[in-house]
Amino acid sequence: MALRASSLSVGVSHGAVVVDNLSRTQIVQYAGASGDYNPLHTDEVFATQVAGYPSVFAHGMLTMGMTGKMLTDYVGDGRLTNFGGRFTSQVWPGDTLTATATVTAIREANGVSVADFDVVTVNQNGIAVFQGTATARLD
Repeated sequence: MALRASSLSVGVSHGAVVVDNLSRTQIVQYAGASGDYNPLHTDEVFATQVAGYPSVFAHGMLTMGMTGKMLTDYVGDGRLTNFGGRFTSQVWPGDTLTATATVTAIREANGVSVADFDVVTVNQNGIAVFQGTATARLD
């Protein structure tokens, strides 16, 4: 069921855990799905000994994709008209991520009701790893 304008108000938030204990396998599976085999994400020796990171880390777009799934689960399939943001911290194996969308406006656009959202995804320590905005059509 799609989200209705009548069920929303500015300031209402919806959140969900988008991954619990992110595994290296999930990171490598995303590399395969996306075609992005950057060794920072897939090669522990390169990431630690060459690049100096403590471990491999997740692709930013994996974080954004998981955040986007929370949004579409909330507003309904095919309802997002805009979604973007920036990656604010790295996501490491073992992280648990929670994404939250907060309504910032409900308005009409081209004769259609839409909601604007601020979106943030945080790790288990409350550190923001993704921050962005989204707009969705409403019934």
